[in-house]
Amino acid sequence: MTSVTIAGGGIGGLVAAMCLHNAGHEVDVFESVIEPAELGVGINVLPHSVRVLDDLGLLPALNAAGVRTEALAFLSRDGIRIWEEPRGLAAGNPWPQFSIHRGKLQMLLWQAALDRLGPERFHTGRRLTSFDQRNDLVTATFRDRRSDVDIEVSSEVLVGADGIHSVVRQQLHPDQGLPHPSGLVLWRGAVRAPAFLGGRTMFMAGDDGQKAVVYPISDPDDDGTALINWVAERPMDVDMATVSWNREVDPAWVAESFTDWDYGWLDVGALIASSDAAYEFPMVDRHPVDRWSFGRVTLLGDAAHPMRPNGSNGSSQAILDGEALAAALTAADNVPAALTAYEAVRLEPTAKLTLANRQAGPERVMQWVAERCAGACTDEHTCVDTAVLEREANAYKQLAGFDLATLQAMAEPG
Repeated sequence: MTSVTIAGGGIGGLVAAMCLHNAGHEVDVFESVIEPAELGVGINVLPHSVRVLDDLGLLPALNAAGVRTEALAFLSRDGIRIWEEPRGLAAGNPWPQFSIHRGKLQMLLWQAALDRLGPERFHTGRRLTSFDQRNDLVTATFRDRRSDVDIEVSSEVLVGADGIHSVVRQQLHPDQGLPHPSGLVLWRGAVRAPAFLGGRTMFMAGDDGQKAVVYPISDPDDDGTALINWVAERPMDVDMATVSWNREVDPAWVAESFTDWDYGWLDVGALIASSDAAYEFPMVDRHPVDRWSFGRVTLLGDAAHPMRPNGSNGSSQAILDGEALAAALTAADNVPAALTAYEAVRLEPTAKLTLANRQAGPERVMQWVAERCAGACTDEHTCVDTAVLEREANAYKQLAGFDLATLQAMAEPG
């Protein structure tokens, strides 16, 4: 049994806590939020990470809270199809893909971890400020947000699962600088609206100059409406030194850029305008680092590999981190060796994925069409060969670890 302190009770930290607990380790989770709540908008959980959640016994809860995504479509701005592919079980995968409200997923994981580890293992309102390693222990200092008093916690392992602004990562890599801007800004929202394209399709429309991503995060009610998540994207310069994260803006202002994106089966501009709120996020990541693990301290999730959302991979990679960390700590003879082994499994693949997402991941096929189409395509774009589109889609899945052959191999006994 190894004592583990996890700084951060987000998706990655909670999955890691459950995986470590199942492997027999003693885990405490410290979360800076005083009262965890169901916040946020939509998120996608890809089949390779659903496998981990299924192993944790969470598939029934996911089925109840989210939508089993069956198709992904890429469209040009005018709604003409570029490429469409089946997803999840519809693609023959052993595990489904889920589109789900981020807050529902967060609270689902929080409750599951609380039930398994026990409430005494969860410490809310505790914000990590620093850590120190000595005498075969790592001592983390947390500021109690209720009392404004510092609290020291010692354990054999410290896991920094504290997000893109990670205090752990900053102490390990003090010269990393500010997050790396993409030159793009996202606006996000969710609104109840009539279900479209069967109620289980996710689509991305546009190109590098403007883009929309839309998908349901609930099954349709009896009246045919579902909770629809939308993301709008446009180029915009951002000063990373003064940027406001998660700033609320007027949905009508966002919708003005999509007034003519009416596809008959969905009016994107009207969908955005009908939302109660929209939230602004600069699209950023961080440059990959050459190390996550230093002695008894390591990184996980967005603290380790913050990446752009192209390909819908951020949360899925954090979930895979948790499984890999638990396996490494259980197999190795000592903590430093275990954390080095964990890093060896996860650092290179996530670094490659981070860099691939800077090239728009699988979404770059939309820009190819914008550059090559002469306006003759009506029902479906033929300006880029279908074989090229299929090859691009499969290459990204292989890079991210959820291509069909990899998933089928994971499902084989032994």
